[in-house]
Amino acid sequence: MDLQRLCGLVFVSALILVVCNPSSVEGGDIVHDDNSAPKKPGCENNFVLVKVQTWVDGVEASEFVGVGARFGTTIESKEKKANQTRLILSNPRDCCSPPKNKIDRDVIMVDRGNCKFTTKANYAQAANASAILIINNQKELYKMVCEPDETALDIHIPAIMLPQDAGVTLEKMLMSNSVVSVQLYSPQRPVVDIAEVFLWLMAVGTILCASYWSAWSAREAAIEHEKLLKDAADEIPTVKAPLGAGIVDISTTSAVLFVIIASCFLVILYKLMSAWFIELLVVLFCIGGVEGLQTCLVSLLSRWFKRTGEAYVKLPILGAISYLTLAVSPFCIAFAVLWAVFRTVSFAWIGQDILGIALIITVLQIVRIPNLKVARGDRSGEDGIPMLLKIPRMFDPWGGYSIIGFGDILLPGLLVAFSLRYDWLASKSLRAGYFLWAMIAYGLGLLITYVALNLMDGHGQPALLYIVPFTLGTLLTLGKKRGDLPILWGRGEPERLCPHVRLEHS
Repeated sequence: MDLQRLCGLVFVSALILVVCNPSSVEGGDIVHDDNSAPKKPGCENNFVLVKVQTWVDGVEASEFVGVGARFGTTIESKEKKANQTRLILSNPRDCCSPPKNKIDRDVIMVDRGNCKFTTKANYAQAANASAILIINNQKELYKMVCEPDETALDIHIPAIMLPQDAGVTLEKMLMSNSVVSVQLYSPQRPVVDIAEVFLWLMAVGTILCASYWSAWSAREAAIEHEKLLKDAADEIPTVKAPLGAGIVDISTTSAVLFVIIASCFLVILYKLMSAWFIELLVVLFCIGGVEGLQTCLVSLLSRWFKRTGEAYVKLPILGAISYLTLAVSPFCIAFAVLWAVFRTVSFAWIGQDILGIALIITVLQIVRIPNLKVARGDRSGEDGIPMLLKIPRMFDPWGGYSIIGFGDILLPGLLVAFSLRYDWLASKSLRAGYFLWAMIAYGLGLLITYVALNLMDGHGQPALLYIVPFTLGTLLTLGKKRGDLPILWGRGEPERLCPHVRLEHS
């Protein structure tokens, strides 16, 4: 197997991983379906995440995240206005009876179980507590709701649920005979974070670069082919038009097979999702990222080091490789290995984005849809880990990342790149062509996705649900209006007439 076929298999594997991986977005690990517990007077708070900052003997210590209850008073949103209050351990621990220890507007910590949440809160309030922290018996957070027959809902102190591991840490602090105090507040997320703006620019810019590279390669191949036709007009009655070195056209059959294989992979992914499988995804991502980064760097550097890029050496198994590729490959491999080793550190997203963008650009340059008939058959899964681009949320007090899956860039990118190749081969101007409108449609579709994300309170959105109607619908509408739809749908490129030879597609 030669190097081109090996690279092709790597890219096809990466593409399947990109499109099929399911989303795994965490929102505080809150697990409780409260649809069966509607709001009612005294039990109508919105569920909010709460920061619990601790101090031990006046020295700032750990910070924990809990969730506010449906009942009780609302929690202060401004950190500056939140009071620093002493924390004590309830006696009895479950607070299902009046506490025996003296409480003077302290925050009381109790264990979950043996009675209702509201019962604990009422006993804590009666004992003069200023707030109650209920420690869950599991690592997850649990939304505290009211029972349908609840009546004792005159609760005027905040109630917060903390995970089990936070309770263990707080108990150790209290058992060390230290003075432990806490500050409770629930900062609000910004409506729009600048990270989403940068992520939008990153996605649009990636498709823009990949489309121009793909169109430039197609035009160069077309020019070279026309020269061959001109030189061989009197000698060769039939000439087949090559697709270009390393180019893979997606046929209708391969598109259908791709959907079937992707669906099977999705089922396998759900069944086998574990630590070792994530490690496997990381390895595959690194392989694809190395190949993508190497291809981008070689193409870029060959402009300045043309001789090195055109000089080849033959290696066992790999075949003929340019000296420039040999010089760049160690750097690409080292970059991917360093990212894999340090991928859990705070700045690892930079390396992940670089590898991801390089992979996407290379795939869009190599894999091409020949017409709109194939494009309309594409369906997507969702993004996964590490098959996504991400940027840390800069002004969000809760931190986290804004993310977009590779599939939300790759699949629309195939269509946008096709539109630019068609425009260049048909010698259409920017305004009279299809690329400009396809790019605008993609940008608007992605923008609508972020709007929906904010309207849905941060719940993950399937971006292609908004992007596909914008991009594909725009090309279909324009094509029908301009009379180009039969060519866009079937042939996929303008007909190039030659009076001397008959042109066939391989």
